[in-house]
Amino acid sequence: MSPSDLSRALLRYCEPSARRAIFEVVITLVPLCLLWAAMWLSLDVGYWLTLLLAVPAGGLLVRLFIIQHDCGHGAFFRSRAANTWTGRVLGVLTMTPYEYWKRNHAGHHATSSNLDRRGTGDIDLLTVEEYRARSWWGRVSYRVYRSAPVMFVIGPAWLFFLQHRLPFHQWRDGWGPWISTMATNAGIAALVAGMIALVGWAPFVMVHVPIMAIAASMGVWLFYVQHQFEDVAWARTKGWSHHDAAMSGSSHYDLPGLLRWFSGNIGIHHIHHLNSRIPFYRLPRVLRDHPELKEVGRLTLKDSLKTVPLSLWCEQREKLVSFRAALSS
Repeated sequence: MSPSDLSRALLRYCEPSARRAIFEVVITLVPLCLLWAAMWLSLDVGYWLTLLLAVPAGGLLVRLFIIQHDCGHGAFFRSRAANTWTGRVLGVLTMTPYEYWKRNHAGHHATSSNLDRRGTGDIDLLTVEEYRARSWWGRVSYRVYRSAPVMFVIGPAWLFFLQHRLPFHQWRDGWGPWISTMATNAGIAALVAGMIALVGWAPFVMVHVPIMAIAASMGVWLFYVQHQFEDVAWARTKGWSHHDAAMSGSSHYDLPGLLRWFSGNIGIHHIHHLNSRIPFYRLPRVLRDHPELKEVGRLTLKDSLKTVPLSLWCEQREKLVSFRAALSS
């Protein structure tokens, strides 16, 4: 099927259902609230149980973020206002300013896998030549940035707890990102104050911080795997196209059913990049109707663990490579 034929075929999946959208919010938000209460009560049993319950709670928060993500694409509700206000409210819970994130994410979709337009809403990636041209300190800094502890633990915490609170890196974009961020911060402050008044500051911190930390790491891991894998393709602007960026620059992270549910099918990322207006709950149907797309960029859970060392793009070999492979060539 040609790119144009495929694009036309995907249009039939784009119509959102208000009833299904509300259902998805309810079956995600209600269990999250119940788990939060269970974690609070578990503090009297043992903190090990609290942390154990934080894992599914973090997964549910990731799922709320996927709903917010669909709102940002105008894919969750037919009404623009419904998408906007749902996204804004969920942004308080996910600690992600809606308009600020929406603008950055639109930039990501417009530049994904384009070597000449890196740096908007994506993970920093250097070519082998760029890495070799850096100073000693520049190479060390990049190695630290791409290390697993920073990429998947420290970095996500920094992003969601701090960077999303004060977007200093977006001064050039005017007041829009700041208005969105400050409004979200005000909502977060009101919610936190209410929860602390209800349960106390120490229990709130002991319950909510692990949920946020786990959700942040899960979210960054998903985003990483979707665009940083062995068979990914990057191109300069001259050879870049939206279709190629979707099909060869985004993975199909084929997760087990339960993990697919928690992650809101976002692992079917190549289809999402082909048409971001498809609601997340319709992505599996696309694969059922178009089985030829199942193996495109497919990664299993085991395969995804092998992506962690891949840190540099080799333009000569046209593939992602590890530091060891780059420096030994």
